[in-house]
Amino acid sequence: MLAWLLRGLHQGRVTTAYPRLAEPVGDGYRGTVEVLEQRGKASSGLEALCPTGAIAAGSAGRVSVDRGRCILCGACVAAAPGRFAFAARHETAVRTRGALIVPAEAEAELEPLSQTLAEQARALGRSIHVRHIDCGSDGAEEWEIQALWNPYYDIQRLGFFLTAAPRHADILLVTGPVTRAMREPLVRTWEVMPVPKALIAVGTDACSGGLSPRGTLTAGGVDAVLPPDVYVPGSPPSPIAIMHALLLATGRLRTEVAA
Repeated sequence: MLAWLLRGLHQGRVTTAYPRLAEPVGDGYRGTVEVLEQRGKASSGLEALCPTGAIAAGSAGRVSVDRGRCILCGACVAAAPGRFAFAARHETAVRTRGALIVPAEAEAELEPLSQTLAEQARALGRSIHVRHIDCGSDGAEEWEIQALWNPYYDIQRLGFFLTAAPRHADILLVTGPVTRAMREPLVRTWEVMPVPKALIAVGTDACSGGLSPRGTLTAGGVDAVLPPDVYVPGSPPSPIAIMHALLLATGRLRTEVAA
């Protein structure tokens, strides 16, 4: 015990200061994929680079990436480094599905915070209970969600607490493409949660289905069953990205980070 106390005094505070301070990004971190300057560049064959169909080629060589479908495999970056690159940042959550498609067709105004979420931010203050439901995830997102409650991220310092009881939950974190077997449990969980409440789609599978597109076995994403308030892409998203989504959902952050 004495050794642990001495170690703690020597190291000092190790908990992240996010969101008060920016979270450092490690070398090689794959936060999201961005599209580089497009003028005069060919787009032929780029769509075939993506296993989930996240790349779309339009007229005049214009190329877009649907971050909601991107699994960060890096195939496009490796094959066409002049057109695609990884952006090393954590803040990738957005409040609409369309905002995950970059570059946007036009400059869009940020939607105002919904009345439900504004009420939640006022009513719940700094005591918000989070329920997680796995709707067919491969398990990657679960590790990142669990990390939020470890000593480094310590999301309880921001007033977020994990609960297993849907009737006590204010926010529902959903992972996975929503398998046929999990569709009804997901809907029942959402229905028994008290209002105001918010739903966050965590990870590429929850945003779009990822490698499991809509079909007889999966819904192809949460929004085929319920309307998310926030989408956080990534395969998987980092704990800071999920923390950013929680802050965005509760109105503590008023805007998304620019693409």
